[in-house]
Amino acid sequence: MYKIKSYLLLLALGAVMGTSGAPPAADCRLTNLRCEMLTNPLGIDARYPRLSWEIGSNERNVKQTAYQVLVASSREKLAAGEADCWNSGRVASDQSIHVKYAGKLLKSGDACYWKVKAWTNKGVAEWSEPASWTMGLLYYKDWPRGWIGFDEPFPGDNITTDSRLSACYFRKEFEAEKKISTATVSIMGLGLYELSINGKKVGDAVLAPAPTDYTKNVKYNTYDVTAYLREGKNAVGVVLGNGRFFAMRQHSKPYKIKTFGFPKLLMALTIRYTDGTTRTIATDESWKGTPDGPIRANNEYDGEEYDARKEMPGWNSPGFDDSGWLRARYVQEPAGAYEAQMNEPIKVMRELPAVSVTKLTGDRFVVDMGQNMVGWVRLRVKESAGSR
Repeated sequence: MYKIKSYLLLLALGAVMGTSGAPPAADCRLTNLRCEMLTNPLGIDARYPRLSWEIGSNERNVKQTAYQVLVASSREKLAAGEADCWNSGRVASDQSIHVKYAGKLLKSGDACYWKVKAWTNKGVAEWSEPASWTMGLLYYKDWPRGWIGFDEPFPGDNITTDSRLSACYFRKEFEAEKKISTATVSIMGLGLYELSINGKKVGDAVLAPAPTDYTKNVKYNTYDVTAYLREGKNAVGVVLGNGRFFAMRQHSKPYKIKTFGFPKLLMALTIRYTDGTTRTIATDESWKGTPDGPIRANNEYDGEEYDARKEMPGWNSPGFDDSGWLRARYVQEPAGAYEAQMNEPIKVMRELPAVSVTKLTGDRFVVDMGQNMVGWVRLRVKESAGSR
């Protein structure tokens, strides 16, 4: 009886191990590829960025034993296995987080495409789907010498008591004379900016860039704007808000609230044409600007005052008449070092309908959203012009 049981046990083991005695290949796949913990980031400034990935499997206890990373300068080269930036070779390691890029020195604006393969204790996880990152403007000399703004208050502003300052609007028209291959924008708009091209807002971030102590560092953002441009006439528009640069209520608690001056803008739009040539549209004195738009005051304590009578339809599109606008002025740059914003941007995550709207005395209303929140109110008003 003992011999029969042993024989049955050996049969069961053989069924599990297979005829070769090696563990069967698990259903392993590599997902969630990240560079500096971001998914396909644009405009990073880590010279040797760190790469991460995850192993997915329908089995338990799957462990990585080795990996290989390929990094190429184009999708086509990566697909062909031509790793002209870095081929790690097979590395015996269980590390899958913060694997440091160790390839050729990368330059400002370089694009990198990468994939990874892994060996595990239960088989091979074949090449992942490709991921990517691009380098930002790595050095001060790569930026244009053109911070623009208006270092003065205008009628309706008040900088002596309650730090009331209207938003500034800037625009620039230009001609894309050839067929466009790719286009990227790197921008610093202090304190807050909203960028648009040909009438469309660029990206889904709000309240950008991330606030800092602007005497120490200033964050910039990078966007792929290829789809926003067209051959022929184009227009760039930027709204500059105060944020924490021109600080709120700075005179009420000067010992506590730090302020850095009037809002300002630095931007470089780099266009690469299909014939291999490039062109950069940079902020300079050829831009036009006005403080006389609909946002009459804005800060984080008191919100925003908006005058719909001041709206300027088409101001960020080609053909707008800006003859009454001011010529942009060069202004002093901030003291802080330029750095890529490596944290996730603020975004609108959800829209909530109002639970109730209650009219108080005079022109005051209470809008109840049903929960604590940070955001904007969108409302439709049916009143005559000048109603408040």
